[in-house]
Amino acid sequence: MPADSAKPVSAAPHTLTFLGRLVVAVAGLAAAGVAAMLMALGIALAVAYPNLPDVTGLADYRPKLPLRVLAANGDLMGEFGEERRNLLTIDQIPDIMKQAVLSIEDARFFEHSGIDYKGMVRAALANLREAKSQGASTITMQVARNVYLSAEKSYTRKIYEVLLTFKLEHMLSKEQILEIYMNQIFLGQRAYGFASAAQTYFGKRLQDVSIAEAALLAGLPQAPSAYNPLRNPKRAQIRQRYIIDRMVENGFITAAQAEAAKKEVVQLKRPAKEDNLPAEFIAEMVRQAIVAQYGEAAYTRGLVVNTTIDPKAQESAYRSLRQGVLDYERRQFYRGPELFVSLPADPQQRDAVIDDALSDRPDNGDLLSAVVLEASAKKVVVVRQDGDPIEITGEGLRPVQSGLSDKAGPNIKIRPGAVVRIVQVNEKSWRITQLPEVEAAFVALDPRNGRIAALVGGFDFNKSKFNHVTQAWRQPGSSFKPFIYSAALEKGLTPSTVVNDAPLFYSAEDTGGKPWEPKNYDGQFEGPMSVRRALAKSKNMVSIRVLQLVGTQSAQEWATRFGFEADKHPPFLTMALGAGSATPLQMVSAYSVFANGGHRISPVLITRVTDARGHVLFEAPQITLDNAPRAIEPRNAFIMSSLLQEITRSGTAARAQATLKRPDLYGKTGTTNDAVDAWFVGYQPTLAAAAWVGYDTPRNLGSRETGGGLALPIWISFMQDMLKDVPVATYPVPPGVVNIGGEWYYEEFGPGNGVHGIGLADPWPGAPNGTEVDANGMPVAAPLPAVEERRSILDLFRN
Repeated sequence: MPADSAKPVSAAPHTLTFLGRLVVAVAGLAAAGVAAMLMALGIALAVAYPNLPDVTGLADYRPKLPLRVLAANGDLMGEFGEERRNLLTIDQIPDIMKQAVLSIEDARFFEHSGIDYKGMVRAALANLREAKSQGASTITMQVARNVYLSAEKSYTRKIYEVLLTFKLEHMLSKEQILEIYMNQIFLGQRAYGFASAAQTYFGKRLQDVSIAEAALLAGLPQAPSAYNPLRNPKRAQIRQRYIIDRMVENGFITAAQAEAAKKEVVQLKRPAKEDNLPAEFIAEMVRQAIVAQYGEAAYTRGLVVNTTIDPKAQESAYRSLRQGVLDYERRQFYRGPELFVSLPADPQQRDAVIDDALSDRPDNGDLLSAVVLEASAKKVVVVRQDGDPIEITGEGLRPVQSGLSDKAGPNIKIRPGAVVRIVQVNEKSWRITQLPEVEAAFVALDPRNGRIAALVGGFDFNKSKFNHVTQAWRQPGSSFKPFIYSAALEKGLTPSTVVNDAPLFYSAEDTGGKPWEPKNYDGQFEGPMSVRRALAKSKNMVSIRVLQLVGTQSAQEWATRFGFEADKHPPFLTMALGAGSATPLQMVSAYSVFANGGHRISPVLITRVTDARGHVLFEAPQITLDNAPRAIEPRNAFIMSSLLQEITRSGTAARAQATLKRPDLYGKTGTTNDAVDAWFVGYQPTLAAAAWVGYDTPRNLGSRETGGGLALPIWISFMQDMLKDVPVATYPVPPGVVNIGGEWYYEEFGPGNGVHGIGLADPWPGAPNGTEVDANGMPVAAPLPAVEERRSILDLFRN
């Protein structure tokens, strides 16, 4: 045998032996790994299976009747425990609809046992290859998830989903499972189930849909927002045609039927209102109250709750609050895009990435999410789920100039793949903006009966369900001052009383602790001025001196007449600066006492509760001024309204009368120390409202930000809508009040009888020759005894 042929023969046994051992070793390790995994899975299944929910109820699946919350005119504001749904049996669902769904969702539904293993392997490989989440859920798995589980993406939830799938397949027939799916799945526009979706999108029965319409509906379960034909018609049509092709592949329709379906122009039903009344915070308030009263059965009994909410007022409040917040946001620095994604070169893959990114960052009202395709200092091109590019230039880029700079950091830089927010300025122009960090609240009610007309608890309910109207305890700042002045009227203070706007200083020796030197918000001291002018200009030094006249304990007790909680307003001199805490609902209720002539009326939201058969379970009593308890005398409310009217005419809220062109406006701005909270609370005799702006974690709003600049514009915008056709109202002069020289007085505290001056002996910057004088240029002594003043000062620091 030749030498060159002998070598491979002698080497082969050694090579094969080594390879064989290697294969055996690898196979052994693999087998051991598989065995370990199976054991772990078996243990997990044994532990998890007994904890699975009982699915026997699905054998007789019936939707539960929802808790429905209505506005005063019957408009739907919220549903809980159930969705918009029309139940159909599997026999009532047309074959073409079932075939369209099976073609796109689970073509092998009647062949597998609940788990499509081929589909799972395909999805796993796709996830590894594309590094993105791709599902392989069968219809049975979707039923298990939608009925019993959350949409959370976790291994634990997936294990429960698989186990429930097996349980459902064992307990129910395929037809029963498909029937539940067809009635349960969410399809956008608040429609659950295909019967409801056919009515929502086409205005027809599901039994009457065409192939083209069935395919359009079948495309919705994967992404109801992305494939919504009302909002994204181009994207919906692309998916519709893909489903039609799948129906041909599965033998459900012929090629000729498919061609005809693709050519059909689907007539969509355009509802007058696509969206609910923006009243999520109200609906949640009602839900909590009803569940507290009726328990979990509230979600299934078909209860209907009527409220006091005026749809027009609610729409205006929502719009005004958001506009006020966005106006503030435009003055803030740009914090950068919300998300960055890599855009594939392949158009289909790119569309899928854009869909996923925008689904993770859904629209927020008029703040629309978009993905950047091109970016430069002069032009940015973005795209939304409809696939149409939007070009933004000029003023539309001003709020984000820092993000377009070459020096912008990686987290700030606007570049292709960045997810940003855009808002439409007009028909042809857009602006890039950002989601606000600041929060706001607004509430309005009728001061004559307490009926809440509008309530917006925050900028975005989906971002935070914390209701700032009822849950946010914030410092009211200067908006609390009217209650101090109201108490002082009973002590002889008059609108013409002269109070010295002079510096105050309390040393550590006086306080027994740290020294305190309060300031006016503008840093200026103007010396003696009338109470009317001082309140209009919100002078802190005057308010402190007025509180000294009243006494801190007396002022605290007086404030409780308006509904304030004593422990939230400690009896210290800082009460004069609004250093306590109150909610916007408390503030508007308290101002309503002035607005209605002195009556304290609790806010009313729920007027009636009925069950599914229309039986009345609760009816709120009718509240009028005749049966409401009195908090203060009519003359006190009258003079306070006169002072509050001056604020909207010539004071810190003068923009109110200047903009609305009517004199019957009353209210007070409020800006707390370091501009942490901004307020305006005010009223017209038929409508009172409070606006608040601030951060959830208190911080400075800006050195130039005030209640008059932040909260007042929201209030004005709302009142502009609500008072359009409302005649100007005046308050009748109550008994016990006289007008002398154009000013109002209590009869017993007319000129010469009431408190003439306060603190006029105190020096102030710019005083003539260092001598303090009254309004007539004559030296006047301080009216308070030194010992009493010192006692009040010490009260400030009392534990």
